[in-house]
Amino acid sequence: MSNIKCIIVEDEPLAAKVLSDYILQVPFLKLLGTFKDAILATDYLRSSTVDLIFLDIHLPKLKGLAFLKTLAIQPAIIITTAYHQYAVQGFDLNVTDYLLKPFDFERFLVAVNKIKISAMDTQKSAINPDIKDYLFLTIQKKKVKVLYSEVLYIESQREYIKIVTTKKTYLSKMSTHEIEALLPVTIFKRIHRSFIISIDKIDTYTAEIVEVNGVSIPVGRGYREILENL
Repeated sequence: MSNIKCIIVEDEPLAAKVLSDYILQVPFLKLLGTFKDAILATDYLRSSTVDLIFLDIHLPKLKGLAFLKTLAIQPAIIITTAYHQYAVQGFDLNVTDYLLKPFDFERFLVAVNKIKISAMDTQKSAINPDIKDYLFLTIQKKKVKVLYSEVLYIESQREYIKIVTTKKTYLSKMSTHEIEALLPVTIFKRIHRSFIISIDKIDTYTAEIVEVNGVSIPVGRGYREILENL
């Protein structure tokens, strides 16, 4: 797999230094540049292509989330900020992860591994275009396209399932067994009789709990071996 080309948009020198040091420790990341404001980053992106942006929210001249809205082609985005209150707005703009400062290298690695897995899936789809990266579900009598890459987790709701994605939540009248049979096993794992999760969306886990996008999901006793084998 080729390197993931990235830039840092961060006005705090110490925070930018921490990020660049972390990036240098990850073999599949290649740092192309560091910019102290979004205007400089915009100028750079006019002539260069990147795969990933590490983006602070509180920037001079143009705020991070406003900068995101200006991008005609959006690469993967990892928000880095000391302010948790912008998390929902960030995920509404389809960011991959949201790192609250100060974050350690382990948490940083969780975020960039999501980018790596997504890039690998994209490469596999390009090699074999017959591999689907979505499925259609019946939602309120309509067929709705749901991308695998956007699904966070699926929860049983008696005769329905709740599909929680990075964009919205859906309810579909089917069982978890039925949806599990439709999902690729390399991406999704059942960890409880009522829950199926997307592996690359896991933030942290223990033998009893998996955290996905800030939501704690229980691990059933009969499913703990699945986590051990991750």
